[in-house]
Amino acid sequence: MSSAAMIDRYRWWEIVLIYCGIALFLFFVLAPFFEGFMVSLKPLSQLFSSPYRFWPENGSFEAYRTMWISVPGFARYIFNSFFISTIVTLIVLCLVIPAAYAFAKFEFKGMGILLGAFLTVNMFSGAVLLIPLFRLMRSMGVLNTYFAMIVPGVAFLIPSAIWLLRTYMIRIPQELNEAAYMDGASHFYTLRRVILPIAMPGIIVVAITTFIGAYAQQFIFALTFNSKTEYMPLPVGLFAYFGKQEVIWNELMAASFVGIAPAMVVIFFLQRYLVGGLTAGAVKQ
Repeated sequence: MSSAAMIDRYRWWEIVLIYCGIALFLFFVLAPFFEGFMVSLKPLSQLFSSPYRFWPENGSFEAYRTMWISVPGFARYIFNSFFISTIVTLIVLCLVIPAAYAFAKFEFKGMGILLGAFLTVNMFSGAVLLIPLFRLMRSMGVLNTYFAMIVPGVAFLIPSAIWLLRTYMIRIPQELNEAAYMDGASHFYTLRRVILPIAMPGIIVVAITTFIGAYAQQFIFALTFNSKTEYMPLPVGLFAYFGKQEVIWNELMAASFVGIAPAMVVIFFLQRYLVGGLTAGAVKQ
């Protein structure tokens, strides 16, 4: 059914209500980001002026320049976050892809228990397991290293990634597996040459969500498992803008926007792969 036929099913006022609802949703989602950007353009003296002005007077990008001066190691914080998130994403994908394939295409004893255990892991906050993780990292001698933040990130992100990718792989027709098996292909060959190309949109979605999750969850692990500045990620670096007497809000907002730029670049270049329907026509009815 064409999109035009679907639109014709609604009256004009219903279409107006739908678009108004979408616009309202986008407003509440995007307004905090736009306000934060306006704060980064204002001089610090205007942030608490009365009456409050949304649009900055004599706004400039001065805060974006001064933030590098006030926190000299800020570029290192961004690199650490990007590096940790990238490594976590690669490790998670290497472990999750075969696991999701097995859970989606095969039936084996204890599968339901394992899937339930993955959900249970997601119910625990990282703060609950900080002390056991700290003792484990200390016994392994990996405190104050990248390894101390990569391992917890991988452990906490694998369960949700398996569930997400498994759901996508279930939609891939089983006939493709059976056809490859009839041709004598092994399970690994089938996964590599048949399933992976079709499941690429789902894999990209998992990669993006994993990268964002790893980028966002580094704060508590970094404070617990690291005390060296050269290994600190971006969330910890942002605390340098919290002074004893005041918070330098305009520089903090500027640093936040610069800090999330690498993640936005990754999403921008990967979004074109987020196209569904690659299985269309794979199996003819």
